[in-house]
Amino acid sequence: MYLLAAAAETATTSDASGLSINFFWVIVAALNFLLFFALIWTFAFRPIANMLAARQARIEQGLADAAEARNQRDAAEAGRDKIISDARHEASSLIAAAQKAAQDLREADIAATRAELDRLRDRAAADIAAERDRAMADLRAQVADLALAAAGHVVAETMTDARQRRIVEDFIRDRGAGGASEQGRSN
Repeated sequence: MYLLAAAAETATTSDASGLSINFFWVIVAALNFLLFFALIWTFAFRPIANMLAARQARIEQGLADAAEARNQRDAAEAGRDKIISDARHEASSLIAAAQKAAQDLREADIAATRAELDRLRDRAAADIAAERDRAMADLRAQVADLALAAAGHVVAETMTDARQRRIVEDFIRDRGAGGASEQGRSN
C-alpha cells in the first residue's frame, strides 16, 4: 500500500514533460487484467475447456467403439468364414456319402441281377434236363413199343402185355447201361 500511495503522489506532483511511467496506473491496469482474466477463465475458458474435454472424451469413446466394432466385424467375418468352410466340408462329406451309397446300391442291384440271372439259368438248365429226361422216357417207350411190335412179328406169337413190358425193360436196362458206356467211349 505504501507503494501505491507513493506512486500516486509521484504521479500528481511531477510534471514531467516526457514519457513517464505511472506505477499506480500500471498496477491498477495489471489488477484489472488479472480480475478480467479470472472472470474470463471462470465463465468462458473453463466451460470451453470442459466442452473440449467432453468432446475429446466423446471422440476417444467413438474411436474406441469403432475399434471394438472393427474387431467384432473381423471376428464375425472369421466366424462366417469358418461356418462357410465347415458347411462346404460337410456338403462335400454328404456328397461323398451319397455317391458311396449310390455306388453301393448300384453294386447291390448288379449283384441281385446277377443272382437272378444265375437262378434263371439254373432253372432253365433244370427245365432242359427235365424235358430231355421226359423226351428220353417217351423215346424209350416208343422204342419199346416198336421193339415189341418187331419182336411180335419175328417170333410170330402173341405175348401178353406184362410179359412184353418186362422183356423190353430188361433189354433197355441191359442196353442202357451198356449203351451209355459205349456212348462214353465213342465221345
